[in-house]
Amino acid sequence: MCLALLAHRVDPRHPLLLLGNRDEFHARPSAAAAPWPEDPRIVGGRDLQAGGAWLGLHADGRFALVTNRRGPQAKPAPRSRGVLVRDYLLGDTDAADFAARAAREHAAYGPFNLLLGDAMGNAFGVDGVSGHAFALEPGLHVISNGPWHARWPKTERLRAGAAARLAAADDDDALLDLLADSTQPPDAALPDTGVGLARERLLAPIFIRGAQYGTRASSLVRVRDDGACDLRERHYGRDGTPQGEARWRRDPGAPRWAPD
Repeated sequence: MCLALLAHRVDPRHPLLLLGNRDEFHARPSAAAAPWPEDPRIVGGRDLQAGGAWLGLHADGRFALVTNRRGPQAKPAPRSRGVLVRDYLLGDTDAADFAARAAREHAAYGPFNLLLGDAMGNAFGVDGVSGHAFALEPGLHVISNGPWHARWPKTERLRAGAAARLAAADDDDALLDLLADSTQPPDAALPDTGVGLARERLLAPIFIRGAQYGTRASSLVRVRDDGACDLRERHYGRDGTPQGEARWRRDPGAPRWAPD
């Protein structure tokens, strides 16, 4: 996942709301969001190359997502970043302890930002460059491929759009449509992450259209005040071609996910 917004205890009706785009090479094999074969209480997409995940949600209310951190090409790391999401959701370590462990072991992974939530509604972040773990206060939090709290054009555009939509109406389609925004920021507003201007331009919009690399999934997660959970995931192919949508729900008290 390369752009994510967390509305953490912003709306009492929905103590957790997540929006995010997964940007990846189109050639990398992946599976769409579905219950995991190792544990059907977990739903999310899977990276079929390294076995990890970019976003996952457990029926008990735990969630995890990871983004990479942009920079000049580095050597491959011993472990895939997506394994952090997989291991947290399949394990029984609480979110605070897992965040602390991920921070200690951050050098074993490629540079990352990790976002975790527990079954009690707490959220934690990990900066996988500095090795710092921290609790998140209630509010809107947006991360991309830069440092935590970096204000890039895409993060601020998503933040403003989500704040307006959440205040106006409870509309899942309107929120997901925010993730399809391909507005190109001016060059003067782009960050300099060491990848060159041409690539900064490609990666600058919320939704990235490319023949080789681009947005492959847009996701919306809600955890409601009664314990019900929903996951919607729109899929895209090369050049942003729509390829369908997955919908999963868990009703209050139900131990498993069901297609919606």
